[in-house]
Amino acid sequence: MKRTLIILALLLACVSVFAAGGEKGIVTVYMPSPAGLANKLAADFEAKTGIVVKTFQGTTGEILARLETEKANPVADVVILASWSDGLSMKNSGQLEPYSPAAADKMVPGWIDENSMLFGYSASAVGVIYNTLIYPSLDADWMDLADPQYRNDIAIPDPELSGACKDFVAGYVNAYGWDTFEALAENGMIVPGANKAALEAVTTGEVGVLIAGVDYNAYSSMAAGEPLSIYYPASGTVVNPRPAMIMKTAPDMENAKAFVDYLLSDDAQKMVADAYLLPGRTDIEFDNRSTLSEIPQIPCDWQAMMAVSSDSAARINDLCAR
Repeated sequence: MKRTLIILALLLACVSVFAAGGEKGIVTVYMPSPAGLANKLAADFEAKTGIVVKTFQGTTGEILARLETEKANPVADVVILASWSDGLSMKNSGQLEPYSPAAADKMVPGWIDENSMLFGYSASAVGVIYNTLIYPSLDADWMDLADPQYRNDIAIPDPELSGACKDFVAGYVNAYGWDTFEALAENGMIVPGANKAALEAVTTGEVGVLIAGVDYNAYSSMAAGEPLSIYYPASGTVVNPRPAMIMKTAPDMENAKAFVDYLLSDDAQKMVADAYLLPGRTDIEFDNRSTLSEIPQIPCDWQAMMAVSSDSAARINDLCAR
């Protein structure tokens, strides 16, 4: 009888450990694309720490929608978005926990907010992606693409789904107003969907030009042999830090902090660079894409952009639906 009780006790202990996700528990992380990077980060962190990573992967819009549905029963420990302005909105609504991550002193200046709640562990920029079978070369500025020679041959990702496009629209409108987007819409610009669908439209030749396409998708597709090229127009674009944030309601707070520390580690930052994103640290070397200093930038007033980003994204869809 005693032996049976001991065996039962051991079995119950094993079940408890399994239910907790492992001896050191779990961390639940919501991440945007690229999916390959998210999977590699999760696997490497788990191997290094023994902490099981549960992930939800989706667009910024999908992640925000999921957080909204889970308000009464929070699940996420760490949330990563492809929109700095949406991260600021989460901060302003009291959803985030402050933290001082390891390697913070090596980060790109400005990629940590003043209250240490948003950590830009990586970044992307949007540019003009074009099909080289249709346009062997292209360097037109944003407004130039409203010329009749590009009529009905331009697409833009849905900014209500793409965080990077959303921030670009807000930044561009804040700097230059609405004239360019109104002219592009009048010239037949379409919205095929989120980033993946928009890139597919230009890759297949449905359209020749994609504006505000995220650059890491272009570099990845070009490396795979697709007939694409990308450039950043001379009047500037938005470089968008992708904020990693610890939720104030994190069920596993210590594991959340450990994961944010990991995101800024040497190994994680090298994975970021290999995925054609800009690393969040200044000391990480790469040669597979344009560097931060090579990208002409629109000066960003993130607070002003945050205030108009959702309305601006909706207006793009309204303009292109006419």
